[in-house]
Amino acid sequence: MTNVTAENLQAGDLRIDIDRLVDRLAALAEIGAIDGTEGCSRLALTDEDKAGRDLVVGWMRDLDLEVTIDAIGNVVGVTTGASNGAPVMCGSHIDTVRTGGRYDGNLGVLAGLEVIETLRTAGITPPRPLAVGFFTDEEGARFAPDMLGSLVFIGAMSVEEAHGIEGIDGAILGHELERIGYLGPSPLPAAPPHAYVELHIEQGPVLEVENITIGAVTGVQGISWTEVEVTGESNHAGTTPMAMRKDPGLVAFQTAAFVRELVLELGHPQVGTVGRIELKPNLINVVPASATFTIDIRHMDNDVLLEAERRVDEFLRAAAEAEGVTIATRTLARFEPVIFDDRVIDLVADTAATQGLSVKRMPSGAGHDAQMLSRVCPTGMVFVPSVNGISHNPAEYTAPSDLEAGANVLLHVMLELARS
Repeated sequence: MTNVTAENLQAGDLRIDIDRLVDRLAALAEIGAIDGTEGCSRLALTDEDKAGRDLVVGWMRDLDLEVTIDAIGNVVGVTTGASNGAPVMCGSHIDTVRTGGRYDGNLGVLAGLEVIETLRTAGITPPRPLAVGFFTDEEGARFAPDMLGSLVFIGAMSVEEAHGIEGIDGAILGHELERIGYLGPSPLPAAPPHAYVELHIEQGPVLEVENITIGAVTGVQGISWTEVEVTGESNHAGTTPMAMRKDPGLVAFQTAAFVRELVLELGHPQVGTVGRIELKPNLINVVPASATFTIDIRHMDNDVLLEAERRVDEFLRAAAEAEGVTIATRTLARFEPVIFDDRVIDLVADTAATQGLSVKRMPSGAGHDAQMLSRVCPTGMVFVPSVNGISHNPAEYTAPSDLEAGANVLLHVMLELARS
């Protein structure tokens, strides 16, 4: 094996094998495949997630990586050999939403394997070890909050608290970890890596619309998730006068409309969504007894995010009082905006430019494990375009040429960080 030098770090010297990367993406997508689509469904810690984990861990071991599994089920594979010190780490997640695509999260993990295999094939050993990991329950689709595995990885949530979380199906996270065989022995919080870089599809339309290949991600929006339960009085829809109703559904739908009006008033980049509404008894001719719904609001400026939260809460209370119903709120997730390391941002942008790729510095609207890792080490992200901006959807697609460009940027960014 040869040590990396400044000369062989030039952008033209080394390229990943895009066919191998695409083949791995396709093989992983077969697990939990959604019939008639290119998508897949692997909710965290389900049998499908276990099968996906087993496949990726097998690939890690095929590459002679030292594989560790921690007490929240995060999996990290580290290169061995002549290198020393804390590793330069990449990765993401392999769990999906219920109607997911094959690129979200999976690309960052499998591109990391491709980086390591490319270096191994070339006989190159960087001065520092390299690591690739996948974090448990990044989506938060089964167990809230999102980015749960990386949150525990850095010590921002205790293992005990995480193990006790109840999923949307009533399952307990710790029990599910044990059931699928991924309740690992490695201690938490984990030792911080030297640096962390995450390759990800944009999950939005900006890069494609502007005909740009690489996003050098500057940070991640602050995220606020709230669950609201409204309790009223179930009654006959035909015989109860409107003035005498206590209708939780009305408050839910009024709030959904208010959130839309508020984010338009606050302006870009403020966003907000009421994504789930459940009425009980959910019958056509019955005034609901209760309504449970979620509010998702995000902004890059924490002060603006706080103002949006305040105004939503104020509206909720006023609407509930006017309708004569009661409300209870529960915070599902609350993360302040994150700014990534300037040196890593610059390195991503400069590497892309050196490879002749167009590049844009841009924030992320979606949450990522990178925002957690940024609390403990220099961190950055590489975005590649999403066709039509579609994600969390089986129609999610990124062209192989863009996958290749992003993976090559990741390769040379990691090599440069391994020299520092």
